[in-house]
Amino acid sequence: MKDGFVKVAATAPDSKVADCKYNVQKMIEKAEELAGKGVRMVVFPELCITCYTCSDLFLQEPLLAGAEKGLETYTRQTEKLDLLSIVSLPLSHQGRLYNVAAVVKGGRVLGLVPKSHIPMYSEFYEGRHFTPGEETVTEYEGRHFASGDRNQAAGKSENEENRAMTTHTLSFQKEPVFFGIRQLFCCQEMPELSVAVEICEDLWVPVPPSSYHAMAGATVLVNASASDELTGKAGYRRELVKNQSARTVSAYLYADAAMGESTTDLVYGGHHLIGENGTLLAENKAFAGEDAITEIDCRKLLAERRRMGTFPLYPSPEKEGYVIHQFSFETMGETELTRTFEKTPFVPADRENREERCDEILNIQAAGLVKRLRHTGCKSAVIGLSGGLDSTLALLVTIRAFDTLKLDRKGIVSVTMPCFGTTNRTYDNAVKLAKNLGTTLREISIEKAVLQHFQDIGHDPAVQDVTYENGQARERTQILMNIANQTGGLVIGTGDMSELALGWATYNGDHMSMYGVNCSVPKTLVRFLVQYFADNSGEGTLKEVLYDILDTPVSPELLPPKEGEIAQKTEELVGPYELHDFFLYHMLRFGCMPSKIYRMAKMTFQGEYTGETIYRWLSTFIHRFFRQQFKRSCLPDGPKVGSVAVSPRGDLRMPSDASDALWKEDLATIPQKEGWD
Repeated sequence: MKDGFVKVAATAPDSKVADCKYNVQKMIEKAEELAGKGVRMVVFPELCITCYTCSDLFLQEPLLAGAEKGLETYTRQTEKLDLLSIVSLPLSHQGRLYNVAAVVKGGRVLGLVPKSHIPMYSEFYEGRHFTPGEETVTEYEGRHFASGDRNQAAGKSENEENRAMTTHTLSFQKEPVFFGIRQLFCCQEMPELSVAVEICEDLWVPVPPSSYHAMAGATVLVNASASDELTGKAGYRRELVKNQSARTVSAYLYADAAMGESTTDLVYGGHHLIGENGTLLAENKAFAGEDAITEIDCRKLLAERRRMGTFPLYPSPEKEGYVIHQFSFETMGETELTRTFEKTPFVPADRENREERCDEILNIQAAGLVKRLRHTGCKSAVIGLSGGLDSTLALLVTIRAFDTLKLDRKGIVSVTMPCFGTTNRTYDNAVKLAKNLGTTLREISIEKAVLQHFQDIGHDPAVQDVTYENGQARERTQILMNIANQTGGLVIGTGDMSELALGWATYNGDHMSMYGVNCSVPKTLVRFLVQYFADNSGEGTLKEVLYDILDTPVSPELLPPKEGEIAQKTEELVGPYELHDFFLYHMLRFGCMPSKIYRMAKMTFQGEYTGETIYRWLSTFIHRFFRQQFKRSCLPDGPKVGSVAVSPRGDLRMPSDASDALWKEDLATIPQKEGWD
């Protein structure tokens, strides 16, 4: 339960139509099994106590009595399990028969939620037996009673008889139970865990009840379903769950009836799905008889809702007709994680999606530059070409922009400026790239200018400190700016978002440009964008050069080479970019605590980095992120391409002198927990 993670399951145990004792016994066995695996919430299929396909048997007293007796048996025999269960049954209420989900915890039924929408089309005839749950929410004077106030609720006045929310008396439970659609079940120890229930068809209508539940504060939506298998239906069902979890920024648990149902006319496959904010976390294969089990991140969902100012929330769910129940878990330990996290969250794992995304991002970058060139009337662009990944991507984007505008590529001035740290490899690649793409190449050695500058300010070139390094970077930027004045062009920025997050840029050096096409592209994505271009560039010199650039260590090349090889490797100095991009994503996208980010990173990069290594670079990331905000506060213009950006005019409005004390305080808990000296 730590960090907002809750292990949940959707399941369909073996069943027999109309055999309540058998079905409940299998449900109890499954509940015990899942609880033993650390599951804290389980949803069973629609009408699981009787089975969904009982048809006119639903009108028989023995079945209805057996169903309620089955609910009693399940409730009592799972009392000791630290498990919230959603079980379904037919239930007679106020002279009508309802399709109902019961929420069970600690030997009590917390609430009864009827199905809202009763289908009467195609193969469905539920209206022959069941009454829809009341949709209307009637405001009334007085209070809504939570779970602990049911004795008062039982004495409702005559004026409240027609309310959407009524109470129901179960034979085995002393106090009345609330009966109605608008109910929330909230964990006392974990406020971010708020559960609401809908049933099967409710998901398939234009505005599902779960949409209102989410606006009332539910972060976990549960659906007890009996959806028969037809050709193509599994894919549609999958998209429904993903879409509803995305629209409601929630976790969505969908349990489907399985092969124990009658096959008189239909077949059921037990297709279970668990979605989280548009992503499918768990899915079993229809007819496989397996459970869907995973961990949902309720804290992340809450953070996403806070971030989205347009996410509608009722100021007072009670005024909208909601009854809020409280439940508790006996233990709140650390949930063992089985779900995975993307190593490169900015890059799609699937190759086909990745290639589509890469083309889309290149188009966004190029479109931004196209507009800027049109607006300024510039027909020239100036790029400092180092032979590294970032400047290569900037050049490729500029090529695409020029081609879109039908401008001569000779208007792109590729400037290579060798100095103390330049190697033959990067120099040769820069020259080949510029020539092969048909741009204008200018080579300007800056050694003499930098040495003159050192003499002017009284700096000893033998002292290879930050002045030695940054002097070169600023000289290069000065040259680019002045060439842009000569050609009437724009200096195209090459720095990427990962460097900006770390502040790994020389202030008013490579930090500055007239338009930064890479400003919201993280380093891990830069690599894939260049590779995408290389893979689709055909055979020849260009392809060879791009692949060699991809193989070149990331370096600012500001220190002299050693035996002709790059001496200054960025990732040895500030840490691996794949780790920093992972940290950046989870910190800025979801506001995660450092200890949670560490936990996820340790699991994700197991076998690649030790816990100590991850902790070291996470500490570096947080330290540099806070100290270097002043560089991000005055960034040049540039296009946002993904869900995270660091521009002060986009996603990150942050004081340049904000303290990192709270983040470091949380970081300090990690060594003690890990048992390091």
